[in-house]
Amino acid sequence: MSIEEQRRAVPVPGSSLVTPRLRLRPVRAGDGDDVVALHGDAEVMRHLGTGHPVPPARVRGRDLPRLLANHGAHPLGCWAAEDRATDAFVGWFELRPMATTPVVAVELGYRLRRAAWGRGLATEGARALVEAVFTGTDVDEVVATTMAVNTGSRRVMEKVGLTWRRTVTEDAPGPLPGAEHGEVEYSLARADWRPARTEPFHRRQPRRWSTRRS
Repeated sequence: MSIEEQRRAVPVPGSSLVTPRLRLRPVRAGDGDDVVALHGDAEVMRHLGTGHPVPPARVRGRDLPRLLANHGAHPLGCWAAEDRATDAFVGWFELRPMATTPVVAVELGYRLRRAAWGRGLATEGARALVEAVFTGTDVDEVVATTMAVNTGSRRVMEKVGLTWRRTVTEDAPGPLPGAEHGEVEYSLARADWRPARTEPFHRRQPRRWSTRRS
């Protein structure tokens, strides 16, 4: 059984979270086109699912409803990430409760557009959600999983403060290249968490802010 199969989603809207470069807000039905484009990118999906782009109909019928699902109290749930300098959709982040009552651990996930790679945005958004978990809930642990060969995602987990806990391999690995090396699980306990230093927001170019924007 893979690590993913050992999870059970527990079906929140909440207020936005702001980082130096990102605005995180609950996923909306109107994000459909952006999610379709994200899940339809072959490079984005290389280490996910079947390793192939997801057809638009399946994104709208399966993936988007999951991102819109209620997962519990703020900040749990799925968050759309927007670039504060351009308001462009960057991707999404997720805090999914583990299958325990009460919830004592959540799983961190993220998926970003290729244009956002290499800029530290995944780390920035993930760090903000980890902080929201430990400052705004009673959850004791954040975990995250990925393929062992997905070095980019593993670096994000490490930068956020998570450390490797285990590698799970299967007798009959899946079809993805590198699946034979298994999946890794990283974790961060509340007792080991340290808040990150805040950084100022630097805009790449001047822009006019709407009065309803934070």
